[in-house]
Amino acid sequence: MTVEEFEPTSTLVVDEHIVTRTKFPFVDIHSHWFQAPEMTEEAVDNLIAEMDGMNMAALVNLSGRSGNELEAAIENMEGRYPERFITFANVEFDSVGAPGWTERAVAQLRADIEAGARGLKVYKNLGLDVKDVDGNRVPVNDPRLDPIWALCGDMGVPVLIHSAEPANFWKPRDKYNEKWLELKLRPNRYRDPATNASWEQIMGEHYDIMAKHRGTTFISAHLSWLGQDLTQLGQRLDENPNMVTEVAAVIYELGRQPRAARSFLIDYKDRILFGKDSYNVEEFYTYFRVFETADEYFPYYRKYHAQWKMYGMDLPDDVLRAIYYENALRVIPGLDPALFE
Repeated sequence: MTVEEFEPTSTLVVDEHIVTRTKFPFVDIHSHWFQAPEMTEEAVDNLIAEMDGMNMAALVNLSGRSGNELEAAIENMEGRYPERFITFANVEFDSVGAPGWTERAVAQLRADIEAGARGLKVYKNLGLDVKDVDGNRVPVNDPRLDPIWALCGDMGVPVLIHSAEPANFWKPRDKYNEKWLELKLRPNRYRDPATNASWEQIMGEHYDIMAKHRGTTFISAHLSWLGQDLTQLGQRLDENPNMVTEVAAVIYELGRQPRAARSFLIDYKDRILFGKDSYNVEEFYTYFRVFETADEYFPYYRKYHAQWKMYGMDLPDDVLRAIYYENALRVIPGLDPALFE
């Protein structure tokens, strides 16, 4: 047997409270439906039924794309359920530096927002892999992109931005790296420091655009990859009043430090949104259990993300309401308050 196969069953006998439906309605701020323009009515109806079962009031599709594809995604998902789905647009950064690129990108994003997009999603390739027309890395804070961030502020839509990846992806793949198993099973996730911009550089660029564009709301994805260092995450939130963050794909960081995380979420309850990322109904239950119960030592659903166990935080109702929907109501334009009555 290899260490990758080792997955012992706990003999600990503790109370279990499996939560399949949240105490309050919630918004999933971080979901991807790349196939949205092609989804059948039956597929959308089935998704609504699953959402109802979990008490998910609204879902944000971050993969709306642009132009005709965006309009098709909005029509297909929001056409019959306008209050239940929100669509974010995307910008293609691959031609940065081409003559007139900035002006065209801004004009297209403006058209996409006017067509119904209620936010902009920026993928991790910006700052990591995107090259301009001269073959140079495009930093997150490239001044040629400033008009995009400014436009979002002017039009009152948020920017959900994913920059970099967990910092351990840049560290040696040795026995001291918590992400060793993930990097062993997903070797393409490793970022060789010799050929990639550093984690610190990319995230520094990430926070720089927030400082330069105080009139724009930025949703820093995945707890800004600081779920393991909540003190630093709090400092970043303090420094950037126009920044909020969300918990998609990083509940494993909060679930292993329940006392510190509970205190942090109470202190910063107005700055945290709910998100999941990959869509799997049963995986949501781990999030609900971490937030709503005081359960001890229960498994995370994906071993290569976290080899450790989860603990519940038993969050107060006011914190649950803030994270589940109140912050989303403030951040996402046009979200219907009646969904949460």
